[in-house]
Amino acid sequence: MTNLITKLTEAQKFAMSIRPKVGGFPVLAEVLRSAGVQSNRWSLPSCQSVYRMKDGSVVQQGTPLVSGVFEIANFDREALITALRTDQEGRSTFLQFLKAAWEAGVIGYDVDFIGRKVVYYGVNGESYLEEYPAVVIER
Repeated sequence: MTNLITKLTEAQKFAMSIRPKVGGFPVLAEVLRSAGVQSNRWSLPSCQSVYRMKDGSVVQQGTPLVSGVFEIANFDREALITALRTDQEGRSTFLQFLKAAWEAGVIGYDVDFIGRKVVYYGVNGESYLEEYPAVVIER
């Protein structure tokens, strides 16, 4: 593995080891930010994630949510917010969150680790911005 891949995967492992069940995303985000990750672009339903880091970029390919030909749902802001709150309250897994976001018409999202915000996108240019709080990581 290259240094960037090692840095990213080690940060992800550490974040998952300390991430609380409720409100865990800000912890994950802060660990990644501290490791030099500046932004992250998720593409749904392919589950491809591109991490832009201080010293370069890394792509991580997850298991796609669907295969074949599918109609894309209309962007449903309220369904997306429900998926977000369910995840934030620790009542879903990350995979369940991704599926719920996809079903709400989300085709991708961008995480800005410096500005602490996430923008979710629909296929027709719709978007929803959510900010998240800063946290302090004890090492």
